[in-house]
Amino acid sequence: MKFNFVLSFVFLSVLTSCSILEKDNSQPVVKKQIKETSAQARKDDSSPRKRVMILPFLDESQSRPQSLRDQARDEFIKDCNRRGEIIAIDSRDLKLDLTKQMKSGEFILKDVAKAASELGVFAVIEGKVMDLKVGRKAESVGLFRQMETRFDASVRIRIALAHTGREIFNTVKTVTLEDAQTRVGENASADKMLATNPDVLQRLVAEAFIDFEPQIYAVLAKMNWEGRIAAINGDRIFLNVGRLSGLQVGDLLKVAENGDEIFDPQSGNFIGKSPGRLKGTLEVISYFGQDGSIAIVHSGAGFKENDRVEQY
Repeated sequence: MKFNFVLSFVFLSVLTSCSILEKDNSQPVVKKQIKETSAQARKDDSSPRKRVMILPFLDESQSRPQSLRDQARDEFIKDCNRRGEIIAIDSRDLKLDLTKQMKSGEFILKDVAKAASELGVFAVIEGKVMDLKVGRKAESVGLFRQMETRFDASVRIRIALAHTGREIFNTVKTVTLEDAQTRVGENASADKMLATNPDVLQRLVAEAFIDFEPQIYAVLAKMNWEGRIAAINGDRIFLNVGRLSGLQVGDLLKVAENGDEIFDPQSGNFIGKSPGRLKGTLEVISYFGQDGSIAIVHSGAGFKENDRVEQY
């Protein structure tokens, strides 16, 4: 009779867990799965870094709170800068009303990129939450069935070159977390889960965007690092890149006209940028401002504002 009582208690417990949503205040232990993988981008630590502007993250659904994507964006910017392969900057310094630069719920990247290029930005990134799903997964463990909760986040990243506004990356990725401690009802929705236990889904969305970083570095690595001549005053040439971007006093930089962007005619994938006509070289002699430098002519002539500078 004691054994029957125990089985009855377990049976009632399982029924209860299937009909209600329970919140566990302890830190959940999760297993992460990614449907898409890509090679890690390699970059020499001594190389100048590309300055990339991260636009406000968007959401396909209007019912989810803005804090969900804002927190994910903040974590994404922090992680990019922690790794140090690019300089991820906020769009708050952009002198542009971004709410007027949207069409069909997305940014008009060409127009935003043009404004960002005036701040010495190499590329702009738009992130968007496409879908969030919550479901249950049962695994048999002896006489008992262990219930796990599965969280799926589908997010998209678009990248456009700042100087030309050309889109060079547009990819959706789905990231999954499985949590054995948080139990949900059979018909629980992602929005209901977010309202009652937001920490898990906020962390999931942030992880989904962060998992894009190797692909972002890889596509940016296809293009040479570059800066611009911001101003010319006598024999002093002021550049929009400096110490923060990784330039060193004594570095030699090539000055060239803009090259053409090359795309694969079959797939449409971006291949790289052809070299423009070489005008000469500059030598970095000092820094100014937050991330600017001063150079003098090392060779060549005919330099003008907005000319492109590259590593020698």
